[in-house]
Amino acid sequence: MADKISVLFTEEQVCARIKEMGEQISKDYEGKSLHLVGILKGATFFACELAKRITVPVTLDFMSVSSYGDSTVSSGIVKINKDLDEPIEGLDVLVVEDIVDTGNTLSYLLDNLQKRGSASVKLCTLLNKPERRLKEVDVDYTGFIIPDEFVVGYGLDYAQKYRNLPYIGIVETK
Repeated sequence: MADKISVLFTEEQVCARIKEMGEQISKDYEGKSLHLVGILKGATFFACELAKRITVPVTLDFMSVSSYGDSTVSSGIVKINKDLDEPIEGLDVLVVEDIVDTGNTLSYLLDNLQKRGSASVKLCTLLNKPERRLKEVDVDYTGFIIPDEFVVGYGLDYAQKYRNLPYIGIVETK
């Protein structure tokens, strides 16, 4: 590893917070079914762990949406690389994201999904970085609010590296 990574949230902290979020989501959707839309690749770890902790019936699909490429800075241009496999018309949708940063990607995505006829669309993110917000988005469920640092681990990457770290860390590139 050529990059220095310092721990921001330990694996234990992340797991405990996801459990709490799953309990809250289960309470909020009691008596309903929930369709999770995980945003690839970063939210894969989080979406799977969260789904295991939700007690209402859950279906799952994934999208790949990007505005970063291999950079640490958002380009501002949103691209759908992989769309949903099934229609979401009439479903209660919970978008599961790894991080909300500038808001550009999520603003576009939430608007796109709402136009598809879902019963509701809400947003759940593991990490929220409000200091960097350029477009406001309503975040319904937040794991952790973080400072304006480039973070990796638990699905988040730097040029496809470090997704497999079991914690959230701040990366300092050389």
